Amino acid sequence: MSDETEQETRKKRVDRELETAGWGGGNMTDVVRKPDPRTRKEFTICDPAAGTGGFLMCSYEWLMEATKGALMREDAERIMNRTYYGTELVPRPRRLCLMNLYLHGLEANIHLGDSIYEPDPGNRYDLVLTNPPFGTKGANQAPVRDDFTISTSNKQLNFVQHVVTILKPGGSAAIVLPDNCLFSDQAGDVFEILTEDCDLHTILRLPRGTFTPYSPGVKANVIFVRKGVKTKNVWIYDCRTNIPGITKKERPLTPEHFREFEECYGTDPNVVKVSALEQRGEMAERTERFKKFTIEEIKKRDYNLDIFWLKDDTLEDADNLPEPGELAGEAITHLEAAINGLQEVVMYLGEENNGSEVS
Repeated sequence: MSDETEQETRKKRVDRELETAGWGGGNMTDVVRKPDPRTRKEFTICDPAAGTGGFLMCSYEWLMEATKGALMREDAERIMNRTYYGTELVPRPRRLCLMNLYLHGLEANIHLGDSIYEPDPGNRYDLVLTNPPFGTKGANQAPVRDDFTISTSNKQLNFVQHVVTILKPGGSAAIVLPDNCLFSDQAGDVFEILTEDCDLHTILRLPRGTFTPYSPGVKANVIFVRKGVKTKNVWIYDCRTNIPGITKKERPLTPEHFREFEECYGTDPNVVKVSALEQRGEMAERTERFKKFTIEEIKKRDYNLDIFWLKDDTLEDADNLPEPGELAGEAITHLEAAINGLQEVVMYLGEENNGSEVS
């Protein structure tokens, strides 16, 4: 067998492994806005919950498509070896990630470790794309980190704090978060600080069943932020209400689900140009799925970002009710929020008891 044939066989085997490893963001390629490392020699991209490398691979594939694979020689070596970074807690997904990236020509730097519980490594990045693990498993205590303003055992909220830390000033991030992160205990505290340190300019509410078949009942969102600018407005696109839930075969997730959102988002990744703001206003007039909320409105909600405004017709149509799995997933979302709240109470009581013993 030739080296080329053997490499292709390995690539197909890795691709099959990746298909069973979980949702890696393949359908989000155009939603995470143009990660172009050609803009600056020091440009770096990171996924602190790398998994099998879905987001990193998507960002690289976007670049290959944009350049038709023809990179300048001085750019190629840097991009292939010193642009893509990540951290993964579990050895097997990390191996798959390294192999997947290697077979596509990338010598990525994927650290085996814990992004949350290890100290801040000090590295800073221009772009962070990440889908932190959902659920409460392994989150029994708050990490001890000086750079985390809010002490919480909520893994996803800690990833939000971690992303803010590792972004360079002016850097951007897209973070996938479950619904309960928008309203659970201490979420308001985290988002209050986030909107002071960053421009939380956009939230995309993903369709029901986005993570089918791996977590079919999980409801999730993508938040888009830019570090170093306070939030003035939060634009929310509802890609869920009255949209049929995603299934593996009959209604798979496709780029078409996000076509209108991309139009609403516009071509300015950080929404700083006047023309970009005007474009968003025009799109909000064209579709009721896109709506602006001022920071004053967000404050009045105590930074609860679980916002819907469209009437959900499925609640009145008995023939169009969500699947049992989706309903169970929604119940799990609220139960996990309650568990996170109880964990915070347990942590607080433990700290109080320790303080009493010392005194």
